[in-house]
Amino acid sequence: MPFQTIPPSPKLSAPVDYALLCFDAEARERNDDPDGHHGLLSTRLLEMAAQPEITNIFLFSHGWKGDVPAAIEQYNDWLTALMTSHADLARAAQVFPGFRPLLIGLHWPSLPWGNEEIGDGSYADDSAEVDDLRRLWQQRLGDTPEASVALDTIFDAAAVDSAPAQLSDPVRQAYLDLHAALGLDGPADTDGVPFDPDATVAPVIDDPDCPQPDYGPGCARLFSGMLGALRVLSYWTMKKRARTIGEQGMHSFVKALQAATADRRTRIHLMGHSFGTIVISSILGGPACSGALLRPIDSVFLAQGAVSLWAYAESIPFAPGGSGYFYPVLADRKVRGPLVTTRSRHDLAVGKQYPRATLPGEVAYSDDDSAEPPKYGAVGAFGFHGLPAAVATDPAAKMLPDDAEYNFEPGKVYNLDADDFICGGEPPSGAHNKIAGSEVAHAIWQAAFAAA
Repeated sequence: MPFQTIPPSPKLSAPVDYALLCFDAEARERNDDPDGHHGLLSTRLLEMAAQPEITNIFLFSHGWKGDVPAAIEQYNDWLTALMTSHADLARAAQVFPGFRPLLIGLHWPSLPWGNEEIGDGSYADDSAEVDDLRRLWQQRLGDTPEASVALDTIFDAAAVDSAPAQLSDPVRQAYLDLHAALGLDGPADTDGVPFDPDATVAPVIDDPDCPQPDYGPGCARLFSGMLGALRVLSYWTMKKRARTIGEQGMHSFVKALQAATADRRTRIHLMGHSFGTIVISSILGGPACSGALLRPIDSVFLAQGAVSLWAYAESIPFAPGGSGYFYPVLADRKVRGPLVTTRSRHDLAVGKQYPRATLPGEVAYSDDDSAEPPKYGAVGAFGFHGLPAAVATDPAAKMLPDDAEYNFEPGKVYNLDADDFICGGEPPSGAHNKIAGSEVAHAIWQAAFAAA
């Protein structure tokens, strides 16, 4: 996509320009960007990063945003908050002499479960509409012969009964075949659990956070009924795509940024939201989390992450001798400054949907802060657990007002309780996207300053 400009507004005194670097569903950079060289924006961004006036590079990854307009909307909101934090901007000019940032937003197709297409699980009578739905899911889950055959079996059965008491043997096998065709056996983080299509036809759990029928399928119903397993597989597919984009194309791009700015050691800061926290973690880790960066990243901010709370663990209690998939990021000291996460109990997407999508039928969420962390849960609900003592900080740390000092230390991991600021929103996602407040922007700035 062309470079984006956020126009001036009552909040924003001057326009803000940023680049939108786009990847396709196959985790490859798109080659049709009119602002890129031969259609590739990355090559032009490397030239811009190498200019001596650029002092800092901020790279953002959204989470489950299905299309480019949705990604632009989030980046506009997030960057407006960042660039209207006037006290922090004034401090940036002091901490980073001649401060001039290069802002880069990553877009990747990431709609996780297609709630708007499947609706309440009922099936339309119009055969044309049924065929359109079938084609949409073939495209979303990979239009391969193996996937198409499995989807035909599933949709033919759903046309007869969309909410059976149990799955038939052919449908169960079709789901297992689809899972294999999608190549979902590899770890996207530490939530590598066996796929059980039968769990999606379990009785729907009444959930006070998702009243019916006002919000359609709601929280529990997203992963129930004949087609519920499609949402599970779509969710897992998006997690895999996030890891693939981060480990491959974006890891290489960030290394190229480091090479282009090696003489001046331009500071690079990474921010991710939701599934974007998998993208950012995978950029740090590289292929199979064993890739090397040219130098440590200056700061990392992971907002309401849809990645396992054990993903960075040195030791996982229920997996003796095992560590989290992204633990090498800490062990190899790939982040020079602080790594900061946010968590909020008002975020229903990661607090409720994440464990249900990971293991349908088992909801791993507790309102008791003193309770032991669950086996399946997201960092956006619990923060990272199992961290090495050398990097762990106060587990009860709070997100602060936008004029407070954090005193972040380089090399430490901070899990900020953001209940007071990341709040509001309606079911089924709750406050999941409420990340454009001044307090969140201030925490991002404070992380960047600590790296200096």
